[in-house]
Amino acid sequence: MSTALLFSGQGAQKVGMGKSLYKNSVIAKSLYDQANEVLGYDFKKVCFEGPQEELTKTNICQPALYVHGLATYSIWKDRSSEETPRAALGLSLGELTALAAADVFDFEVGLMIVAERGRLMQLACEQTNGGMASVLGGAKEDVIALAKEFDVDMANLNCPGQIVISGEASNIEAAVEAGKGRGFKRVLPLTVAGAYHSRLMDPARVAFETYLDGVDFRSPTLSVFSNVDAKITDDPEAIKANLVKQVVSSVLWEDCMLNARSDAGITQFVECGMGGVLKGLAKRIDREMTVVAFQEFEDLQDS
Repeated sequence: MSTALLFSGQGAQKVGMGKSLYKNSVIAKSLYDQANEVLGYDFKKVCFEGPQEELTKTNICQPALYVHGLATYSIWKDRSSEETPRAALGLSLGELTALAAADVFDFEVGLMIVAERGRLMQLACEQTNGGMASVLGGAKEDVIALAKEFDVDMANLNCPGQIVISGEASNIEAAVEAGKGRGFKRVLPLTVAGAYHSRLMDPARVAFETYLDGVDFRSPTLSVFSNVDAKITDDPEAIKANLVKQVVSSVLWEDCMLNARSDAGITQFVECGMGGVLKGLAKRIDREMTVVAFQEFEDLQDS
């Protein structure tokens, strides 16, 4: 069986995440303790106790999801030593977690990258008035036309019948209203801090590129599919460039999943993250996809 890892993106966080891992695993405890030192604030308390409003902030939830994903993966790997993953995929922020799992950078370097990415995106949110909406049902071409008409961007192509648009808040509001009569099942505004994966994140993209210039990347030990083109690359500089583009580009998640199966021969996915969100998307992409999901320590007991 050929296995690929899946790592969660922003939005999957919830108060209490990682607490059962920390209490029951020496591996997880070490990662969370290290994160507390690197980040310079009581990171564990925010993850384990909240409040939710604090955990939801972009600059906090991104490190929270990164650490949780790698803690879960590390425990799974320790308990499944005979099962070696072939590939790794991550949704948006999760792509950095996937790259850490593929040894492109070590845990601490990756955590600092994620923290800076989250900080820059939070700043971009505060400097703009952005919004996002989920378009459910309807053809992809119709969503593209809607986005073009109201001058917003395609942020996430998650699965058939679920595409997220992103841009100026007033434009998103107009698109939501107009979408009601265009054959879509629903067009729902999302409760988010800003317009992720849109042109409004360009200040974050520029600053993130400068930051990454000083960071060394290695060739991955696993095949990692980039969100921006749903392809694999072994070139560290190309990986870095794709991470920069990803800040303002569409997340081609459906294509990543399909290509993992067709190009890498993946027969099973292991989701290391909160909420089983990616497992749900996988089933909407193809009912035949096999996905197991782990988020709490008890989930890993029989792995």
